[in-house]
Amino acid sequence: MKKIIIPFIFCILCSFVFAQKEKGYAYVATYKDIAIAEMQRTGVPASITLAQGILESKYGESDLCKKSNNHFGIKCKTEWTGEKVYHDDDLKQECFRVYPNAEASFKDHSDFLKNRPYYTSLFNLSPTDVEGWCFGLKKAGYATEKNYPQMLLKIINDYNLNQYTLIALQQQNSNTTAAVVVNNNIQQNSIPASVSANHQQQETVVATNNNASSTNTINTTNTIYPDGVFTINHTKVIYAKAGTSLLLIANQYDLDLNKIFAYNDMQETSVLENDKLIFLEKKMKKGATDFHVVAANETLHDIAQKEGVQLESILQFNNFQKNIQLVAGEKIYLRSVIPSNSKISK
Repeated sequence: MKKIIIPFIFCILCSFVFAQKEKGYAYVATYKDIAIAEMQRTGVPASITLAQGILESKYGESDLCKKSNNHFGIKCKTEWTGEKVYHDDDLKQECFRVYPNAEASFKDHSDFLKNRPYYTSLFNLSPTDVEGWCFGLKKAGYATEKNYPQMLLKIINDYNLNQYTLIALQQQNSNTTAAVVVNNNIQQNSIPASVSANHQQQETVVATNNNASSTNTINTTNTIYPDGVFTINHTKVIYAKAGTSLLLIANQYDLDLNKIFAYNDMQETSVLENDKLIFLEKKMKKGATDFHVVAANETLHDIAQKEGVQLESILQFNNFQKNIQLVAGEKIYLRSVIPSNSKISK
């Protein structure tokens, strides 16, 4: 009897976990654009907004969320003049804010963090420093749960939410570049002839970079990743510019040069020919998400770097040879062996 019951319970647990994960993906798909817009407006990282929304609203299914559009469990406080509702929380029948729609809740969440002195120090952190933000929120008193930072971090990693922070940064930089191009065009007639040719050359370069961003060819621009050290899939990485010395990077971060080559699945070279992600630690064997959808002209090495996964693992999971020609739109598995019924172009 036990032999029958244990597999049955295991199947039920697996179904429950799968259903919960699907709810999370649905929540992210619904609200990611609002989170990105709010990051650009206030500086609250999109990854943090989405993770808090998932956690506080129970994937958008809590009573407070469904009846009051309150995705973040924000209580009334003395300054709130809007509609109110009462729920049991830390105490019985506590006052919570009511919003007309989800977007209003997201906006109020951003303003709540931005305008309260308890959270000021968070905005000195990099938007990609998810650990700093998660532990900072707990320290500032956002939630009473002891493991609140760990819960947020798990959600961020489970759903690869940091990608939406990077998208927000990319879009912001693209908009800034576009503004520079417009400003250059307006001022063109007032530029002295002696510097006009040089100015036109600079404008062409800026415009070219902006066009690249607008067509989502993210490999051609160095503005989609933050400066300094950040993390991809729990692993420290930098975005280095073309012409950077690998030996200089090794010395700067106190690493053996051979480890730089090994961590990044690179052949030995002295300088970078193109802008490139350079990992400062050994990449993870599994990705933060189940699979990666191939973009045009993307290589296996590109995917290994973008996802922070060892190239050897990707080859094993997908039963690939290193010289395989990828097809745009196909799935590259990052966490487990490709299902036997999947059709992948070889």
